[in-house]
Amino acid sequence: MPINVTMPALSPTMEEGNLAKWLVAEGDTVSAGDIIAEIETDKATMEVEAVDEGKVAKIVVAAGTEGVKVNDVIAILAAEGESVEDAAKGGGTDKASDGKDGVMVADPKVDAAVTVSEADAKDASQRGDSRPASDAASAGSAPAKSDTGERLFASPLARRLARDAGVELSAVKGSGPHGRIVKADIESAQATGSARKGADAPAAKGEAAPAAAAPMAKAASDESILKLFQEGSYEKIPHDGMRKTIAKRLVEAKSTIPHFYLTLDCELDALLALRKQLNEASPMIKTDAGDKPAYKLSVNDMIIKAMALALKAVPSANVSWTESAMLQHKHADVGVAVSIEGGLITPIIRRAEEKTLSAISNEMKDLAKRARSRKLKPEEYQGGTTAVSNLGMFGIKDFAAVINPPHATILAVGAGEQRAVVKNGAVTVATVMSVTLSTDHRAVDGALGAELAVAFKQLIENPMSMLV
Repeated sequence: MPINVTMPALSPTMEEGNLAKWLVAEGDTVSAGDIIAEIETDKATMEVEAVDEGKVAKIVVAAGTEGVKVNDVIAILAAEGESVEDAAKGGGTDKASDGKDGVMVADPKVDAAVTVSEADAKDASQRGDSRPASDAASAGSAPAKSDTGERLFASPLARRLARDAGVELSAVKGSGPHGRIVKADIESAQATGSARKGADAPAAKGEAAPAAAAPMAKAASDESILKLFQEGSYEKIPHDGMRKTIAKRLVEAKSTIPHFYLTLDCELDALLALRKQLNEASPMIKTDAGDKPAYKLSVNDMIIKAMALALKAVPSANVSWTESAMLQHKHADVGVAVSIEGGLITPIIRRAEEKTLSAISNEMKDLAKRARSRKLKPEEYQGGTTAVSNLGMFGIKDFAAVINPPHATILAVGAGEQRAVVKNGAVTVATVMSVTLSTDHRAVDGALGAELAVAFKQLIENPMSMLV
């Protein structure tokens, strides 16, 4: 029976993507785990693994196609013993089947695509999805839901490992973004034996539900805006997926989060001196391109560390707001705004409070490089507990950044510049950097935000404390 390969959901919020490139051709034989295509989401380019084996009978969606809906059929595989011609004719429907009609979709337990609930199918029809709601709903079957009826999000690798190890996905608590189940969760469940099939699944009662976004105000129509400008005086540049997502997230943030701002100045002279000393002490390592320092710290690396340690010192500010509960995080996962072509992305330094400055520096360089080539994995830029946005390299003195949900804070960093300051009644010159902390007033009150900002300032002005 032919096997449908469907457009995978590479993140919990993904609704469609661009099929950038096929890495296989019709007639090629593929095995489970082979990389078969590259999919562009709004933030990154991801490689897609095959979850079944067979011959590629037909490529349904051509490379370069944009806006392919999640769960749409993109290719058809011929199963073992089946002719490519018969498979190409018999496959292609995106309606789930029990096999009686001669078409089989990939097992929902291991399929890369996240399954769709009936409610999602209804939403899809309202968005203009060309598939009937009954077809979209049929893609989400019971094995992909928890006992409470909620959808389960898991990476393709985690699904395959769970299947092979006999682990029940509904009994595993995901540690990835938005509760997504990843490889480490399956390995942990396998080690403890607590999520074996047939074992009692942990109760999900009492878990905090994400806050529902408030309705967004209706924006002016394209037609009403175009009437304001003379025809031919402008060029229309269509929005890409990234720009649409950024716009949606910013409107959501400003519509639902009551921002308030705290600005203070930090003296940098001690930090700059320590940075120079640490960089000069960096050992040399051999690489293919020759000897190079093992690390080269930037001011931003030290800002990331200081923000993480400040949250450790003021744990009540390391939180996320939900309608039912305050989520107080155990670690400081610091997102760092990186400008890329067409927008920005915020890769995350996980457990930054535990890492050395050199580890943060090298990890940040790797994340930024892959961010600019859109090679980040969703778990590398989704989630986090706070963020840092630094425009100092552009000479910006100070600004206020928009909070990125589910964070409750974001630190906007301006340029370090020499200014006249008064010390002990005398005017002297110091290198000063202005920073502005934006906070979610629902989660971080004024006094608590001030406590966090002061803790950050003390670390910046006494940088040796970041080394102990």
